[in-house]
Amino acid sequence: MKKKIITSILAASLIAGILAGCGNTASESNTGTEVQSAEKEQTSAAPDLSTDTTGTKITFWHSMGGVNGQAMEYLVNQFNEENEDGISVEAVYQGEYDDTINKLKSAQIGNMGADLVQIYDIGTRFMIDSGWVIPMQDLIDADGYDLSLIEPNIAAYYTVNDQLYSMPFNSSTPILYYNKGIFEKAGITEVPSSLTEIADIGDALMEQGGAGEPIAISIYGWYFEQFLCKQGLNYADNGNGRKEAATAVEFDSNGGALNILKTWKTLNEEGYIPNVGRSGSDTATTDFTSGKAAMLLGSTASLKQILEDVNGSFEVGTAYYPSVTEGENGGVSIGGASLWALNNNDEEKAAATWKFVKFLVSPESQAYWNAQTGYFPVTTAASEEPVFKENIEKYPQFQTAIDQLHDSAPEYAGALLSVFPEARQIVETEIENMINGNSTPEEAVEKMAKQINESIEDYNLLNE
Repeated sequence: MKKKIITSILAASLIAGILAGCGNTASESNTGTEVQSAEKEQTSAAPDLSTDTTGTKITFWHSMGGVNGQAMEYLVNQFNEENEDGISVEAVYQGEYDDTINKLKSAQIGNMGADLVQIYDIGTRFMIDSGWVIPMQDLIDADGYDLSLIEPNIAAYYTVNDQLYSMPFNSSTPILYYNKGIFEKAGITEVPSSLTEIADIGDALMEQGGAGEPIAISIYGWYFEQFLCKQGLNYADNGNGRKEAATAVEFDSNGGALNILKTWKTLNEEGYIPNVGRSGSDTATTDFTSGKAAMLLGSTASLKQILEDVNGSFEVGTAYYPSVTEGENGGVSIGGASLWALNNNDEEKAAATWKFVKFLVSPESQAYWNAQTGYFPVTTAASEEPVFKENIEKYPQFQTAIDQLHDSAPEYAGALLSVFPEARQIVETEIENMINGNSTPEEAVEKMAKQINESIEDYNLLNE
């Protein structure tokens, strides 16, 4: 099978927040789009997985730092010590997600510097277009691996045209955190399921409950995308960029964005959703953990850190991510990152890479990963592992995230967009401008759509 190689250097821009499904608390920045196209032909076929891997060394690039990095190091060391296939994995931390993908873009085709790479969710469309990878589906089919072992609502994000392009690894969704003490003082027994319901109880939370603000919501593009998913509406055309590459956004024409921004603007003016800045500031999290905010939108992967910061000063409750208005029946989309096998025209390395991937998504590895990091176990059987059960018993709030994931559906997997990092920054900038009184919701939606469509058009023209 022949594929085009599209070598692109995209200056990415994403202000990341409270882990927010991106596995990284640091900001990820990008200021524009510069694309250099060089098309080459590459022969790509499923490798022979029966190839002898004795003595094979592979390189794994990842973006897990801090506690997550320690957990990653433990898993890599365990594989190196225990695998019986003679494989040695060198794990190399590359910095933030943008650092990893940008280094990959500057590598030599066929000699990428890595055999396996961890790429954030919003890099998916670019990686598919690049032609640099061995689709994970090829390895799955060659090995006869049972894909039903992977959580279907997680696998759906990385599946295009019935092909799983990368293996899910660190996945999360956003949820609603709430202060049970404030709710009890306010006499509120039911957690709101929409922004409009939050407005209905906002006064009680402040006047009777003693909250300084009803809810802290960072200005974050990921949350905007989730509010679209909850409405069951597409972000972009061509089936959310899944049938083929998107050519334009749809959130302006389907009314989804205006619904979000009008509600956000109204609740901000009424004092229910104060401006706590963009996600990278962490102000929203601090407002919640200090007891100022009664509620918080945050990633499931933030749960342990939030509980640690609260340190028992109040009981933390968790609930599903809210819809914009009552009665919306959509779902949520995952964030985080996945594992991509790079095509270096080396069957031994490809076979060794697949064995390492299978180890990383084994029930034992995923149960450990979940317990140490707070990310979902992407393998269904991980729930039967003792370490997983112990973790749920210790942190019962995490069950909310699992239930929410299972109650969603593959059609709410979210969009794939070649210029997603830039698009998120545009969305955040226009929401911030609207809240600061510099534009109306209608004007903000128009500006979002215009700028993102221009970026999509430029990218598609340069990569025809």
